[in-house]
Amino acid sequence: MSTPWHTAWQASDIVVFRNDAEVDRIPASQIERVIFVHRGAGDTPGDLVYALLETPDEHFLLPANTGFAGRVNFERLGFWSERQCVYWVPEQKASLPSRLKRGLWLLRPGTPAYARLPRAELASRIEAWPLVGPLTGEQRKWMRIALSRPFANTTMPSELEQPTRRRA
Repeated sequence: MSTPWHTAWQASDIVVFRNDAEVDRIPASQIERVIFVHRGAGDTPGDLVYALLETPDEHFLLPANTGFAGRVNFERLGFWSERQCVYWVPEQKASLPSRLKRGLWLLRPGTPAYARLPRAELASRIEAWPLVGPLTGEQRKWMRIALSRPFANTTMPSELEQPTRRRA
C-alpha cells in the first residue's frame, strides 16, 4: 500500500504532507524553476510523472501523486505565469540517478519518490534536459493548438519551436 502524499499552499509556502503530517515546507518565493516531467505528449494531467522544483540551494522531487500539478500549480496560475519559471520535458529525456527511481513494475522504470536533494547533485543532469518553456499549462496548450495548424512551422516564432535553456 502506498503512503498518501499531498501538497498545499499555506500562506506563501508550499507544504508537503505525508499521512496529513507536515514533512517539508518550501517558500514559493525561492522557487527559481518548476520542471514538469511528462509521459507522451504531456497533454493531460495523467501524463505527469513528477515535478522538480529548483531553489537556489536544493531540488525537490514531487511525484504526481503529491498533487503538485493540480492543487498547487493550477490554484495559483497567476503566480506561476508572472514568475515565468515553468518548464516541460518528456520523461525519456529526463534522466535521474537510478537510486532516485523506485523499482521496476511490469518492466517499466519506476517514478521517483519525494526527495529533497542538494542542487549540485542534479544540476549537471538537468542542464542536459531539452526543456521547453517557460510556459504555463495554458500557454503550452495554446502553443500546441497553434502548432497543429497547417503551415504552423513557417509562422511560429522560433523560440516556441525549439527547446530552451535556462536564462542567465
